[in-house]
Amino acid sequence: MWKEFKAFILRGNVLDMAIGIIIGAAFGRIVSSLVNDVIMPPIGLLLGNVDFANLFIILSNPSGQALATVQAAKDAGAVTLNYGLLINAVVDFLIVAVVMFLIIQAFNRLRRQPAPPPPDTKECPYCCSAIPIKATRCPNCTSQLG
Repeated sequence: MWKEFKAFILRGNVLDMAIGIIIGAAFGRIVSSLVNDVIMPPIGLLLGNVDFANLFIILSNPSGQALATVQAAKDAGAVTLNYGLLINAVVDFLIVAVVMFLIIQAFNRLRRQPAPPPPDTKECPYCCSAIPIKATRCPNCTSQLG
């Protein structure tokens, strides 16, 4: 059983998958930072100093105090509907989708297309029918081919 497990772990695709997951997690943190720290602040500024991370609807507020941020609402024990965090997550997803699309498109351009196989027929110059490439006489019109 140990040998089978060792063979499974040492297969190339398991290692490739592990590396892909680690790089994907790191890439996700970069994208989240890009969205939260670079993209959303200017958008919020254009929309009148709106901080999307703190857009929420209070469903229940047992403390009765005014709550300005999602964190303050959590600390007060309020039940909130955090639609601003959903907006941030959607923007995160869209950026990841666009970047993945561009990466796959670039990869497909770099990948070489296989060469087409050489033709195995040619056209008879007299009767225009398809004949084997090595033929010296046309089987249809019996013309001698040079």
